[in-house]
Amino acid sequence: MKVAIVGATGNVGSALLRALGRDERVREIVGIARRRPSAEAEKVTWVTADIAREDADLVAAFGGADVVVHLAWLIQPSRDPETLAAVNVDGSRRVFDAALQAGAGTLVFASSVGAYSPGPKDRAVDESWPTDGIPTSTYSVHKARCERMLDELEAGHPHVRIVRMRPGLIFQRDAASEIRRYFLGPLMPNLLARPSLLPVVPRTARLAFQAVHADDVAEAYRRVIAERDVRGAFNVAADPVLDADELARVLGARTVPVPASVLRGAADVTWRARLQPTDAGWVDLGLGVPLMDTTRARTELGWEPRHSAGDALLELLDGIADGAGGPTPPMDAEAGGRFRRHEFETGIGARTGV
Repeated sequence: MKVAIVGATGNVGSALLRALGRDERVREIVGIARRRPSAEAEKVTWVTADIAREDADLVAAFGGADVVVHLAWLIQPSRDPETLAAVNVDGSRRVFDAALQAGAGTLVFASSVGAYSPGPKDRAVDESWPTDGIPTSTYSVHKARCERMLDELEAGHPHVRIVRMRPGLIFQRDAASEIRRYFLGPLMPNLLARPSLLPVVPRTARLAFQAVHADDVAEAYRRVIAERDVRGAFNVAADPVLDADELARVLGARTVPVPASVLRGAADVTWRARLQPTDAGWVDLGLGVPLMDTTRARTELGWEPRHSAGDALLELLDGIADGAGGPTPPMDAEAGGRFRRHEFETGIGARTGV
């Protein structure tokens, strides 16, 4: 089996390379990324391509692939929606079209809990919940638009096996630098991520989310790619749900009541002041999306996470505190430059660069 992975150098991509490298059924992997890593990986041939460019020869890159996995996605620059759409929406369309032209029999897309429409926090929903997104979140709107593209592909090309993976928040130690840059920004001291220095967590209505370790997500992908002849969507998340009480337990902190309006207002003010790169739409996303039922992944894929949601979060926080990173350009611990110079040069979410 030959597998082509678009966005093979990021948080999920790096973990998926490890998982597929151990699977004897996968004989060849084409790793496609905008920036080629210096490190080699087992079974991997690297191809440099930018899916935002119309001249990217993705059909050639996918040649002979049985499976195309689309993971590439921009989180930043949050202040440049045109650039985000050029990759997340237009780039995804190029990937989907090229996979069809190349004759790939399976297309696997990295969707997200963020694709879901607003839903309950007191019960879990299955994959049939609407995926129209959270309208104030650019990330969510783009994921929902990709879901609509896949609806059209499924209707017009029933012979292609299309799978949509919808994970919760994805954590691993190697992604510490990347996640810190994308969501916290250069003004965040690494040491403040130590749980001992996080004495309080907000008790905010509907602030409850799901997380999963990158290796566990990769295992779900591996099963879809190499083991199980399945189609459709899969929710992927570990237990327990991380609400205020669980976060307080995991972090050894206490809870403090914070109205949602205050949480959103703080995010908006600090983003507009360029103190951090995460706009208020991410707060709307976290408060809006439903909790996910993962029964389908557990029964049809035989998938069980090896890490709890709390352990995955603690691993990430320890990685941020230690200044950890991974072996690829987006995950490199030094990607922000000395004294985080490159992060400041981007205008903290105004343009690409790290």
